[in-house]
Amino acid sequence: GLPAGVALIGILVGICALGFTATGITAGSVAAKMMSAAAIANKGGVAAGSAVAVLQSIGAAGFSLGAKIGLTSTLGPLGAAAGAKLL
Repeated sequence: GLPAGVALIGILVGICALGFTATGITAGSVAAKMMSAAAIANKGGVAAGSAVAVLQSIGAAGFSLGAKIGLTSTLGPLGAAAGAKLL
């Protein structure tokens, strides 16, 4: 299977591809549509801790150490299991 570090990079690339980037949310992107829907639902603002807020934080700064540890511990065994099935 893939090393967990590769999976972490893939997730970050995917988040950026949605439009959650280091420079903010990309106009016309999936992220922009998500932000618009969240703002409408919350009467003008995006709630702290919401999916949009978390994804933008990741897109802007990458993963925190805690997120890396959590994802590595989750994805590592999954990658090993997937790799074992392929062989």
